[in-house]
Amino acid sequence: MTVAATFEIEYLQYLGPDGRFVAEPPADLADPQRILELFKEMLFVRTFDSKAIALQRTGKLGTYAACLGHEATHIGIGASMRPEDLLAPSYREYGAQFMRGVKPRDVLMYWGGDERGNDFEIPRHDLPWCVPIATQCLHAAGAALAFKLRGEPRVAVTCCGDGGSSKTDTYAAINSAGAYELPFVQCIVNNGWAISVPRTAQTGAKTLAQKGLAGGLYCLQVDGNDLFAVLEGMRRAMDRARNGEGGTVIEFMTYRLHDHTTADDARRYRDDAEVKAAWEKEPFIRLRNWLTAQGMWDEAQEKAWAEECGKRVDAEINAYLESKVQPVEAMFDYLYADPPAELLAQREDAIAREQRR
Repeated sequence: MTVAATFEIEYLQYLGPDGRFVAEPPADLADPQRILELFKEMLFVRTFDSKAIALQRTGKLGTYAACLGHEATHIGIGASMRPEDLLAPSYREYGAQFMRGVKPRDVLMYWGGDERGNDFEIPRHDLPWCVPIATQCLHAAGAALAFKLRGEPRVAVTCCGDGGSSKTDTYAAINSAGAYELPFVQCIVNNGWAISVPRTAQTGAKTLAQKGLAGGLYCLQVDGNDLFAVLEGMRRAMDRARNGEGGTVIEFMTYRLHDHTTADDARRYRDDAEVKAAWEKEPFIRLRNWLTAQGMWDEAQEKAWAEECGKRVDAEINAYLESKVQPVEAMFDYLYADPPAELLAQREDAIAREQRR
């Protein structure tokens, strides 16, 4: 028998659920001061997430997609990018976006139904949130091709979930990145559930990382609850892209500790024991334990920082709540540079209806 090909997928993990190293990370990754600052960013995101959910529950926000449990993955992605790189997010990577300059009030405005929340002041070149699943992956591949053609040392990073990894958009992006050796990083945030569909019901692949192999990309599976592993996986991918070695697919193994969105009730399809087990592996506690063992963190510091995070988030909430509501016709202003006649007619009709109210 002749074997046409064999492959292996490397798995990265350094920090165990108990906050102790199961393997030694690269020395420069274990800088306690840098890890402390990123941990504080994780706490900020968790504070924001909690308050955003409360806003939705009180009718001051539309449907909201929580990121509880994803903090290490999102912060690690954001911390690994340069300002000139491009991020094409889905609709949950708030930590990465905050690290890149997106304001929390923008997130709130978007989920409040105002398109101005998708028009980031910083960074202007990052792409807006994309609700149609995985279409942003193709957009990122296109941006990566532009970077290569221009000879710019920039990287396009995109994120999708485990469900999104089965979309044709993702496969097409991976194929293009491999064919043209693009500076492209596909982050697959595997939180176990594609809305209400378990990972096992939507793909037969043993790993989601291996989906990049057919496109000729470098592939990794990473413990997405381990900030050290996320940073190392992203560093490898970003270095390869910047050095002209092509694209990477990284599967981040994490878990969605909240419902898919505030419009969902995961208790209808998810076992309580599974969720309980996931809480024991979540990213915040394990990193807190490590920092505490290093003498870098204690209860007093956490209380003080939690209060600071609360104040900062409240200021963003107030800015969102005090923002002037756009007129009804503004919904037509974000679709076309030159609207067709039919759309202009609808716009006029909307104005007339609003005036009759």
